[in-house]
Amino acid sequence: MQWANFLAKEAATHGLSIQQTAAFIEYFQTENLGKNEAELASELNVDIADFKKLLGEVYNKFAQNYPELTISKSQDKLQKLQSYLTAKYNTELNILKPLAAMKLLKTLVARERLQKEPWIARRICKFLGYLPLALELVGQYLNKMPDLSLETLLKRLEKKRVEHENVVNDRSLMFDKDGVAEAFELSWELLDENAKSFGCLLSLSALANIPLSIGTVEDDKKQELWDKAIADLLELHLLQQESQGIYRLNPMIRQLFQMKLEKSGEADEAKTKFAAMMLEVAKLIPQQLTPEDIANLTPHIPHITEVATHLSQYVSDENLITLFTKLAWFYQGQGLYQQAESWLQQCVELTKNRLGLEHPDVATSLNNLAQLYDFTGRYSEAEPLYQQALELRKRLLGEEHTDVATTLSYLALLYESTGRYKEAEPLYQQALKLWKRLVGEEHPHVATTLNNLAALYCYMGRYSKAEPLLKKALEMRKRLLGDNHLDVATSLNNLAQLYESTRRYSKAEPLYQQALELSKRLLGEEHPDVAISLNNLAALYRQTRRYKKAKPLFEQALKICERTLGVGHPTTMTIRANYASFLKEAYR
Repeated sequence: MQWANFLAKEAATHGLSIQQTAAFIEYFQTENLGKNEAELASELNVDIADFKKLLGEVYNKFAQNYPELTISKSQDKLQKLQSYLTAKYNTELNILKPLAAMKLLKTLVARERLQKEPWIARRICKFLGYLPLALELVGQYLNKMPDLSLETLLKRLEKKRVEHENVVNDRSLMFDKDGVAEAFELSWELLDENAKSFGCLLSLSALANIPLSIGTVEDDKKQELWDKAIADLLELHLLQQESQGIYRLNPMIRQLFQMKLEKSGEADEAKTKFAAMMLEVAKLIPQQLTPEDIANLTPHIPHITEVATHLSQYVSDENLITLFTKLAWFYQGQGLYQQAESWLQQCVELTKNRLGLEHPDVATSLNNLAQLYDFTGRYSEAEPLYQQALELRKRLLGEEHTDVATTLSYLALLYESTGRYKEAEPLYQQALKLWKRLVGEEHPHVATTLNNLAALYCYMGRYSKAEPLLKKALEMRKRLLGDNHLDVATSLNNLAQLYESTRRYSKAEPLYQQALELSKRLLGEEHPDVAISLNNLAALYRQTRRYKKAKPLFEQALKICERTLGVGHPTTMTIRANYASFLKEAYR
């Protein structure tokens, strides 16, 4: 494996962003080791400060997985990382001693066969650079060719080396003379067209385990072809099986398959097909993730990311926004807002560049980014994006459109969150009338807008107007969505808050408890919505002077928010203030 390939694999393994990967490879690639940071930053066309910041982020990502990298002197960090990378590279290269290489070959090929041509066997090991991967490929090849002499095999390898050196001129695709490319060429010739095409398709995956468990195959016949291709690749050691439905391509084998694909004339077709497959998987990502969703989808995320990062040009215009938004949902649903923001920002830029500034999907991408900023308390950044999205949607889609109603609702919610109640109320009312006209009275969007308008009235102290709206929204949501839905939990919470505010504590408590249990069941124990439910129930216990019950709930809520939202998030600060106030009251 070349050093450049190794660096690319490490970048993918540690989840580096596009910018971080570029800085990482630029800094550590061999030909740049003598250059200073200013020169490297200039080559990447970034400011020196931004370059140093990216390198710091890279180091921190590696240090998260390898605590031994953490040292006290910051100026030594990159040197420490260089030493770590070099040591790992040498370990992964894993060049065997000549005797050990022969022992490995003996485990792969019948002993009697090697004993007939012992000196040739040694020459084969040397030719292959004593690398286990090359030896395993050759061993499997010999098993498929029982009558082939070792001398003939060596001649074929030598011929493949000459051919390979004559054909490959691109330095980024060249391999050292370690025999892997030559051994691969022999194995390639044994594959049928089905296995060749499938290997090339798999090479478009990320440098990560490849799950082939989600049913992306249209029919049984194609599934049979894929099953046969997998069996053929496994037999020749061109693919490894990690566990049931999970496979792995060696980085060098992956690159060699990619080389074959680029020379085949079918690269665009394969990339379009792979991008479509990953898009179908991405479409399975819900906006509200459950722990089961996270477990099932996590193995697929590196490969969806690979498409978004390197193959987005093969995603159709109408599906472009879906790919990036779904990736953002995956991270946002786990409280990983920085990663979610990066995907949503890329979505805005990509839709603008590809579709032009006057396009509905640009408005949607602006709206989605604004939602994230709104949710994470960055209201000053969210507001202008909502306003841009609203103006664009009205201009392109007309005043009577569901997308216009959506943005009106979100903008109203932002005004409500920032205490601008008089600005929020008319927007909610506009949205409610628009939803009723467009989708009818009995629709989840109508229920949501009723709930939000009622919540606003609660903030304004207009409880008599709020209560019937909250009850109606709760009834509608149960009827339309079923009892086990997050929107039902939201309505339960809001109605409970109204009861608490009007001192009907015995009515509020069971609703808070139901909302908390429902949130835990649907979102898992570690989610901001669970923290908010815990805080609300704790506040009720405080209000009714049941301090022993309130204290652990406040503490649990605060820990969840600090872990998922961060210490500076408005929700975290609100819960911290509630807890501090509670402590003063309970222990004075």
